Amino acid sequence: MTEIIGVRFKSGGKEYYFDPKGVAVEPGQGVIIETSRGIEYGECTKPNTMVEDSAVVQPLRALVRIATEKDLETVAKNREKEEKAFKVCQEKIAEHKLDMKLVEVEYNFEGNKILFFFTSEGRVDFRSLVKDLAGIFHTRIELRQIGVRDEAKMLGGLGICGKPFCCSTFLEEFQPVSIKMAKTQSLSLNPTKISGTCGRLMCCLKYEQDAYEDAVKRMPKQESFVETPEGVGTVSQVNLLREQVKVRLEEAPETPRCFHNCEICVVRNGKGKRPEGYVAPPPEELAKLRKVTPPPEDPAAALQSRLGSTLAGLGMTAPAEPQARREQGESRPRGGRGRGRGGGKPPEATREEASGEQKPRQERQEKPRQERPRGDKPQAQPKPQNPPKPKAEKAPQQSAGDRASQGEGESKPGGSRHRHRRYRGRPKGDGGKSAPPPAGQ
Repeated sequence: MTEIIGVRFKSGGKEYYFDPKGVAVEPGQGVIIETSRGIEYGECTKPNTMVEDSAVVQPLRALVRIATEKDLETVAKNREKEEKAFKVCQEKIAEHKLDMKLVEVEYNFEGNKILFFFTSEGRVDFRSLVKDLAGIFHTRIELRQIGVRDEAKMLGGLGICGKPFCCSTFLEEFQPVSIKMAKTQSLSLNPTKISGTCGRLMCCLKYEQDAYEDAVKRMPKQESFVETPEGVGTVSQVNLLREQVKVRLEEAPETPRCFHNCEICVVRNGKGKRPEGYVAPPPEELAKLRKVTPPPEDPAAALQSRLGSTLAGLGMTAPAEPQARREQGESRPRGGRGRGRGGGKPPEATREEASGEQKPRQERQEKPRQERPRGDKPQAQPKPQNPPKPKAEKAPQQSAGDRASQGEGESKPGGSRHRHRRYRGRPKGDGGKSAPPPAGQ
């Protein structure tokens, strides 16, 4: 096992491994590293980690020290010098009329070397340019030609997806991309649609290529002769992402049908002749190819079953289901809390009503209702408290004389209520006479 730390010199650049020499380094800390180009400043991206010896290339270069405040000031001064050197180099390129485009200028940490990156369509003779730059900066000058992909990685930008370039954010190395990948993924072969800002094929075509190649092996090709649950036919279209195919059936070639890959049986893969002596299976056999989708599981029932199995493992019983609780709640009588709010009647009252008997009014109502005298109206007399007779008994008929002999305050034999005469006041008006008093007064 070997102890390493990961260091990156540029944002989005490649990560390199170095020997920390026993120094604990945290991610994000600046470090001074010994490289093939001399002493350089970098940023730690991976802390002290033990890896296999085969995972690193020996010998590892060592960590010099963790960057100090003075080192950070030196890096800031180098960034200012790079901006000035960029402007001077552009002026010299225009002066020598060279067909080249300056991309970036980089100072090393010690400041004894300047590296100029440029792009060009062909070879450029820049010997005179190097002499002029060396006479101005009095240091070692190096010019390096790069490709358009490296240019996009250094400059950065936004892609057609609206996000920053993959190469300038997380892509450490460029992967080879070919037009065959676009054909496999059924993309448009228009160069403007499958090319990036750099003018080359987009790097993201490589991301899903493995998944498409795996789907191509499992899916039938175009013009394949297949068996489906609805009959035999020819494949007219293949959807690799959904793993579905459109088939022109022999019985109805005008209306292609869509089937899943598991619902078809390939008889001839690809374009060719129909197999000799082939006889289509009967519809009953073809119907067995149809994919049966299980009904969706009820979430409440699944939760109840899992809860029951969990409680059973703990030696407990599961609570009653909500449906059973609702059924038990429906059997309860409504309004059973209080009788004054329309609740159910007590069993004694129910039996009395069934037998046709009634209790006296005094027992049912403890305090009789009393009316207040209003104005000159007489006060109503209290109601008698005679118990009612059963319905089966009929009162004897009385003659007119017997009824006349009875007093006004007495009640009729068959009733328990008094009939009160209504008092009528004097009629309004000056010359009106008082109304005769009612009979019996």
